[in-house]
Amino acid sequence: MHWFCTFNNFIQAILPPPEKLKLLVNYISPEAYSHISDCTTYDEAIRLLKSVYVKPKNIIFATHQLATLRQQPCESINAFIHALKLLSKDCEFKQIIADTYTEEAVRDAFITGTASPIIHQRLLEKDLLTLSEALQLARSLDTAQCNAEVYSLPLAPGCCILQLCSRNLCFYLQTAAVFAPTESTTHSAENPPADTPVLASVVIPRCSIMPDGNSTASLSSNTKVTDVRLPASLRPLHYQLQLQPFVRGNFSINGYVQVEVEVVTETSVFTLHMADIITHNETVKIVDARSAMEISILKQTYDNQRQFYHAHLQQPLTKGCRYVLSMEFTGYLNDQLYGFYRSSYTDSNGIKRWLAVTQFQPTDARRAFPCFDEPAMKATFEVFLARETDMSAVSNMPKINSRPIEGQQGWMWDHFNTSVPMSTYLVVFLVSDFRSKEVTTQNGVSFRTWARETAINQTNYSLEIGSKILTFFEDYFSIPYPLPKQDMVAIPDFASGAMENWGLITYKETSLFYDPKVSSAYSKQRVMKTVAHELAHQWFGNLVTPKWWTDLWLSEGFASFMVYVCIDHAEPEWQMMEQLIMMDLHKVFRFDCLESSHPISIPVAHPDEINKIFDTISYVKGASIIRMMKFFLTEATFRRGLTNYLKTKAYANAEQDDLWNFLTQAGHQDLTLGKCVTVKTIMDTWTLQMGYPVITVMRSADGASATVTQERFLLRKDPNSNDTHVYRWWVPLSHTTQATADFSKTAPSRWLSKTDSKITIRSLPNSSQWVIFNVQETGYYRVNYDENNWKQLIKQLKADHTKIHVNNRAQLIDDALNLARAGQLSYSLPMDLIAYLKSETSYTPWATALNNLAYIDKVFSRTGTYGSLKNFLLRLLGLQYKSIGFQDSLTDPHLDQHKRVKILSWACKLGHEDCVTQSVSLFNQWMMNPMNKSIISPNLKYVVYCTAIAAGKDKEWEFAWNQYLNSNVGSEKSRLLSALGCSRELWILSSSMFNNPNERLTRYLEMAFTKDTGIRKKDVVRVFHSVASNTVGKDLAWTFLRDQLDDIID
Repeated sequence: MHWFCTFNNFIQAILPPPEKLKLLVNYISPEAYSHISDCTTYDEAIRLLKSVYVKPKNIIFATHQLATLRQQPCESINAFIHALKLLSKDCEFKQIIADTYTEEAVRDAFITGTASPIIHQRLLEKDLLTLSEALQLARSLDTAQCNAEVYSLPLAPGCCILQLCSRNLCFYLQTAAVFAPTESTTHSAENPPADTPVLASVVIPRCSIMPDGNSTASLSSNTKVTDVRLPASLRPLHYQLQLQPFVRGNFSINGYVQVEVEVVTETSVFTLHMADIITHNETVKIVDARSAMEISILKQTYDNQRQFYHAHLQQPLTKGCRYVLSMEFTGYLNDQLYGFYRSSYTDSNGIKRWLAVTQFQPTDARRAFPCFDEPAMKATFEVFLARETDMSAVSNMPKINSRPIEGQQGWMWDHFNTSVPMSTYLVVFLVSDFRSKEVTTQNGVSFRTWARETAINQTNYSLEIGSKILTFFEDYFSIPYPLPKQDMVAIPDFASGAMENWGLITYKETSLFYDPKVSSAYSKQRVMKTVAHELAHQWFGNLVTPKWWTDLWLSEGFASFMVYVCIDHAEPEWQMMEQLIMMDLHKVFRFDCLESSHPISIPVAHPDEINKIFDTISYVKGASIIRMMKFFLTEATFRRGLTNYLKTKAYANAEQDDLWNFLTQAGHQDLTLGKCVTVKTIMDTWTLQMGYPVITVMRSADGASATVTQERFLLRKDPNSNDTHVYRWWVPLSHTTQATADFSKTAPSRWLSKTDSKITIRSLPNSSQWVIFNVQETGYYRVNYDENNWKQLIKQLKADHTKIHVNNRAQLIDDALNLARAGQLSYSLPMDLIAYLKSETSYTPWATALNNLAYIDKVFSRTGTYGSLKNFLLRLLGLQYKSIGFQDSLTDPHLDQHKRVKILSWACKLGHEDCVTQSVSLFNQWMMNPMNKSIISPNLKYVVYCTAIAAGKDKEWEFAWNQYLNSNVGSEKSRLLSALGCSRELWILSSSMFNNPNERLTRYLEMAFTKDTGIRKKDVVRVFHSVASNTVGKDLAWTFLRDQLDDIID
């Protein structure tokens, strides 16, 4: 067993798993270290410290320097005491710290635990107000070298420490040696191997220690660099990765990487990405791939702001030749849900189980291994993952073989097949004790789902539909799935809904789990949408990848749109193309009408900018304009263009102009696009500028003609705006009339071009008949009419609404209410229009109306006129409530189930007597028999939970909280978390958790932002939203956010 494993317990003591103990361990007696290393959670360690080790005589871990420095003053003592108090939210422990840490003890601890004596002397010279100021100064100094001198510790040649104070890798070390696996040699603490790099800093700054022993500090700047793209001189071809994550140890990672590159232009600097990684400089080698001749490295540097590792070479690399860089390194399994991170769950026996998984998109592969972390730099990957024998490892490709790790009993290397060429953000690792289920698709692909053992049966639905969806996409694109297997895994801690890693898709549990006894129709639809979205990415995003994040929408927009195409084929009764109008189109309209919107294709550079564009515009506007494009090109032309694009660009990268070219070729061949027009001409107006138009149709007095104009639709026009851009689009115009009422002709009959200020449409019926533009709302625009046409449409809706297509009924409601909100219509018109809903039976018009009425409800909820609005809404809902009833049936049509939930949610919220009574009654029955999960229909659970908790007291809240803690179903836990925020009991929402009466933090919100309360980090937003959405909790949430913003950010 090599030295690292022999000293695992020692290092674990220095780097204990509980993040907040990284400071505490420096202030306790040496004998406490071994006990703390056995603690797997922060709470366990705190309990141990409180019961045994927090005593004045054991507080300081003294060094021989302490005696001479004991009497020196420390200006930052009070700040340091304050920081110690913040280490725990436990009031008892806070008091122990405050009582125990005398000024003298804190001064000594500050000296020995936070910085070397030399650095501390520098700290004393400053008037430091906060601990963060002290740490910032410490990081700016040569901490490692100073400590090496004071403690007479050797700094090994070539030791390189990179970015150790970044977001999650802030190791507080005394003395530790860390290096990647070497030969099977046993060493002792007293006799480490001679070539071991020693990390001798207590607080290590963001710096690189160079081979000559010099240190280069790289402090963060308030000004972000924008030139963060890698040099184009090297092109990666192949990686070999060996990673050993200590999932059950101190969460460190032993790593080794080999990357073969081709030289595009001659260069003397080998540059790649790296973050939160400790390199072992003496192991770095660069060799000629053909001759195996080693290239001499002059020095190694690190650019912290750009996250660049540089190897400066003695001679330039020759253009056209291939070279291989190899190095050993050490990484860290963080708890921030990105990079290579750790997650956990509690099994049926109450034992905490750990796992390691990755989330690399968009720029976090560099946190797991040094790499060329840009989407255009595709390469093949050969992966070796180390695991303990009772765990399993999964990666992008199938496993080839497993073998024991020499000298490490109980450990295995899993070797995976070499991947197809792919971007770094699609690489994936999973090391866990999960169980799996497997089927084989119609075309012979091995398809598996993975989950914790007690939840594996909740993946049955995902396994069934996933294998069918994969086959559907193979047929739709006429391109076989290129890998031999496809895995899907449910992760307990996962930041987004899912991630499309090629061959191993990772999901949040609620996005993959479905239990027919507990999960609602909405949950079932959500699971299918998420699975379809990620599987669509295997072609759009994985097979053909955007060249840079500017064209993220090419990946996310297509995947989002293909969801509806796929499910409409698999579940036609769900009417997904109808739902798209309400769920996507109207949703993105609400964001894209703001001056703060952005173009769908937007230049980005810095990782922070890249992360910001993973938003509704990229996903949903992308899907909406693709839908529009499909309709003006026709289905057949659209599919042919897509297939040609995917086949030609397979395993490569593309920009939006590449797609436009293939679709233009198909359109010209099929004569669905005029020869003088290109898709680029049309679509650039939708992707390169933000917003969308409102098309105004003003009919002549006799109605026979209409003038059509366009302008950007803005919800609120800022009179002080400095935006001088002239917004014009190529708009596909389609229309139908009362006489024909033909809603099947969705292809444009006319185009309103970018250069047209207005056009005239002729041959319309007389003014006593209506016209509707934007048939089935296939275009990405709103429509306003003259007053007479609006009145004719309202008249038709009230007489026989079925004569107008359901999509256009939803369109009329959404357009009218938003035009009124923007001041372009009087509110009397849309309120008159929605009166027809009393006879409407379809889901999407109702959902559209209620989604828009939520704004009006919010505006009036705290006014004296709210009673009138409430009565109006109850009358509007009355007939529907009687029609659908409170009794739910899972055999009802899918959209009827959706409509029932929507109507009942509003009825109960507005205080409908029967709705509230029935909800409270069902909840009370459940409280009497909590093991009976069938008392409340899965569809109605949230309505019942929220209504009963709002009407109830602390008893109902505590019952729901305990059900949340005990539930094993992700969708049920999410529902309960949201419902707990419905309480109207102020003591529940605002009772202090602390003894200090001034700390009036909201109870539920504080629980969400406190570690180990039972609420996972990924669910914090859900809790905050639930409280803020509550009329009673709105002000509390705002006060909490305002007062606790700094702590929340930290």
